[in-house]
Amino acid sequence: MAELVDALASGASGLTAVKVRVLSWAPGLSPFPGAIGDGLGAVLDVIHPIQSPERVEPTLAHHLHDGDLPAGLFADAPAVAVDSETMGLRVGRDPLCVAQFSAGDGDAHLVRFRRPDYDAPNVKRLLADPAVLKIFHFGRFDIAAFLGHLGVATTPVYCTKIASKMARTYTDRHGLKDLVRELLGIDMSKAQQSSDWGAAQLSPEQLSYAASDVLHLHALKAKLDIMLLREGRMNLARACFEFLPHRAALDVAGWEDVDIFAHV
Repeated sequence: MAELVDALASGASGLTAVKVRVLSWAPGLSPFPGAIGDGLGAVLDVIHPIQSPERVEPTLAHHLHDGDLPAGLFADAPAVAVDSETMGLRVGRDPLCVAQFSAGDGDAHLVRFRRPDYDAPNVKRLLADPAVLKIFHFGRFDIAAFLGHLGVATTPVYCTKIASKMARTYTDRHGLKDLVRELLGIDMSKAQQSSDWGAAQLSPEQLSYAASDVLHLHALKAKLDIMLLREGRMNLARACFEFLPHRAALDVAGWEDVDIFAHV
């Protein structure tokens, strides 16, 4: 028992310690044999180990829209999480297929664009709305995709990957899956990360994957903001977010592989 208590206290057992009070209500009867618990009203404090439940990713309600968002869908949202799915990772070559949006309320709205005209006025209006903060993870790519295919400059923006690199300097793991695991304690599936987003019919697995990419961004922003403020880096991070649409415009204009700030 002593070894179990020590293991529980240290966390080495992987179990959760729960303190339980056990009462014996009849003379001579005890929930335990021997002297322990003999007599009426004997009170025992015991450590009862139970297996800690694993945190699983919450179920997300997702809604698929053809071509555009419904008008006024995010009219009252101060911040909207945004992501996109394309046929590849080359700006200008690979078409934009899907965009995902969430107000942080557990719902995701997915838009499958009508290519090649990309007639999506409500999406474009949301992306350019100065009153709505757009939260991305690696926003540089998505913002460039929206500029190149929708012809819209997305602003204002926040990028959890930039925030992570500025706040979490103790690690080089800044992927969305790593961030969600460390800061929120949730394991995400990335099984559909490389799949055919241009297919005529998207699978349930693709839809769930796309929705999950915007589910956690509001919560991540809240955690990262605390770290940025604590480390005195919030103002510098904000300056980076303000520059991000310009960095994306450089990508679209052909400077995606060139660091224009480098000496050579």
